Amino acid sequence: MNAMKTHPVVQFVVAGEGPARFEGFGVGEGRPYAVVYDGTCTICGRFVTLLRKWDRKRQLELLPSQAPGVMARFPWIPARAYMDAVQLIGPGGRTWQGAAAVEQILDVLPKGKLLSWLFSIPFVRPLADRFYKWFARNRYKMGCGAHCQLRALDLDYADRDAPAPGRPVA
Repeated sequence: MNAMKTHPVVQFVVAGEGPARFEGFGVGEGRPYAVVYDGTCTICGRFVTLLRKWDRKRQLELLPSQAPGVMARFPWIPARAYMDAVQLIGPGGRTWQGAAAVEQILDVLPKGKLLSWLFSIPFVRPLADRFYKWFARNRYKMGCGAHCQLRALDLDYADRDAPAPGRPVA
C-alpha cells in the first residue's frame, strides 16, 4: 500500500472576494474528500466534469475556490494557492495540491488506480510536479477562458520552493 504523504502548501496573501455566482457552494456534503478548483477556469471545469462522472462512490465534494465559505472552511490554505493549483483536502484536513492532489484523486476514484500506479515509477512524480506547474502557469494560453486572459502574465513561480522571508530553510 502507498504511504500517503502530505505536501506543504506555499503561503501567499491575495485580497479579494469570489463572484456571487458561486453562492450555495462550500457548505459541506459529508464526503471524505473536498476538491477545490478555480471555478472560473474552463480547463478546471472540464476536469471537474470528468471527476463527477468518474466518482461513482461519491467520495469527492467538488468546490470552486470562489464559493463563499471555502476559505473560512479551509483556513490553512492561502488564498493564492487556490489560483495556483487544485487543492484536495482529505480526512483530518490532510491537504495535497497540484500533481500530488491529482495523484491522490486518482487513488480515491474506483478505477483511478489503473493510472495512479504510474506515480510510483522513479522520476514520474517529480516530472508530474514540473508538468503541473508548467501547465497551471500556461493554462491561459490553452483556452482557459476570459479570466485567465485578464490575469497578469508576469506571475513568477520561481519562488514557490523558496522559504518565506525570515524562515529558515528546512
